[in-house]
Amino acid sequence: MAVVLILVLLVLASVLFHALSPWWWTPIASNWTYIDSTLIITFWITGIVFVAVICFMAYCVYRFRHRPGNQAAYEPENRKLEWWLASGTAVGVAAMLAPGLVVWNQFITVPDDATPVEVVSQQWLWSFRLPGADGKLGRSDTRDVTPENPLGLNKNDTAGLDDVIIEGGELHLPVGKPVRILLRSIDVLHDFYVPEFRAKMDMIPGMVTYFWFTPTRTGTFEILCAELCGVGHSQMRGTVVVDEAADYQAWLEQQQTFTQLLAAREPQPAD
Repeated sequence: MAVVLILVLLVLASVLFHALSPWWWTPIASNWTYIDSTLIITFWITGIVFVAVICFMAYCVYRFRHRPGNQAAYEPENRKLEWWLASGTAVGVAAMLAPGLVVWNQFITVPDDATPVEVVSQQWLWSFRLPGADGKLGRSDTRDVTPENPLGLNKNDTAGLDDVIIEGGELHLPVGKPVRILLRSIDVLHDFYVPEFRAKMDMIPGMVTYFWFTPTRTGTFEILCAELCGVGHSQMRGTVVVDEAADYQAWLEQQQTFTQLLAAREPQPAD
């Protein structure tokens, strides 16, 4: 009876903790409410299965407890029960996978009017690059990274000369406009994550990964690295600010272009 009581209390405590827990998601600030919905579906399915399995265990412990004169029956197979278990498991797994596959397809299908924004990670700093007046980002290569060219842009690519470079500062985005986030690491594995946007992706050296989202409300949000990247991992923080269109444009006009960055860092001739 003690085991049965412990199992029942475990179920009740788990359900109450989930219902009363203060550790819920931060308020969403992007179009990815679908991700919240898929998580809630997963919670419901796994929660029901958890309660059913533990309660069944408690029933079995009580129903088939040792009693004088009882003798266990040996039944190595039960085809009907096996089919029910296999079918129920298949339906449950499909119910969890199907919404995720639909959302994943939306997650990687970028709208044609999305603005490209590059995020560059390194131990333990976030940098950003936005397109200039031509609306295009120039080519880049990790092998071109130098103190004068920290993001490794191709100096011979005219499309990159007007790119806006932000080293270790705040990334600003306009509200209500879709953004394609291009992710690049110049040293080790990182992961770009803003909890309020419900979107994250690994940043793999030698590759450009991506995702997209549309900011839905203005505000200041913290950027986290969600992949262990060394001793300074916990301090690898950044800031993204979502502005109204006029405020965003005013901020953008104050930022330096790649050409201005090169000019400022060009060695001065000796007197």
